[in-house]
Amino acid sequence: MIDRLYSRTLAIAAHRHAMAAMALISFAESSFLPLPPDFLLVPMTLARPRQAWLIAAVCTITSVVGGYVGYAIGFFLFDAIGRPLLEFYHAMDKYEAFKSAFAEWGAWIIVIKGLTPIPFKLVTIASGAARFDLVAFTLASLVSRSLRFFLIAALLWRFGDPIRDFIERRLMLVTSLAAAALVGGFVVLRYL
Repeated sequence: MIDRLYSRTLAIAAHRHAMAAMALISFAESSFLPLPPDFLLVPMTLARPRQAWLIAAVCTITSVVGGYVGYAIGFFLFDAIGRPLLEFYHAMDKYEAFKSAFAEWGAWIIVIKGLTPIPFKLVTIASGAARFDLVAFTLASLVSRSLRFFLIAALLWRFGDPIRDFIERRLMLVTSLAAAALVGGFVVLRYL
């Protein structure tokens, strides 16, 4: 079953509308969707190594633009949407600590948290609720998301065939590790 899902994901990644799908997921992940864009970024880069930089650029730009939606949720609609979203992720206690840390470390928090498996929407919503400077938010988001997505694209571009071979030979291990990383991000968010 996993082999079939992997083959299907690679087929979707090679499809002519894959870039639009990844852009939509990247945009939504920065504001409300719990699915990271890496699930399309990785197979798309493996399927189209010559477009690795374009794929990373689209993913970065749409993630930053989607971050504005998360920022707006925190800024304008925190009580109506932001609080319930953070409560859904069991992150309200983290939010309070996060908000107070913004006064001293704002941009660094965005850069560091944007590189981790912790959902970026939590960073964007908290940034808006903390009324963090929008220009600094934009620059920190660009740095963070560029580092993350371009690093993934660079590794896949450089080591694509060996990585693809590794994934195909050890598909169950790779999917288990990806699932563990996703769940781990939520566990870290919940208990740290």
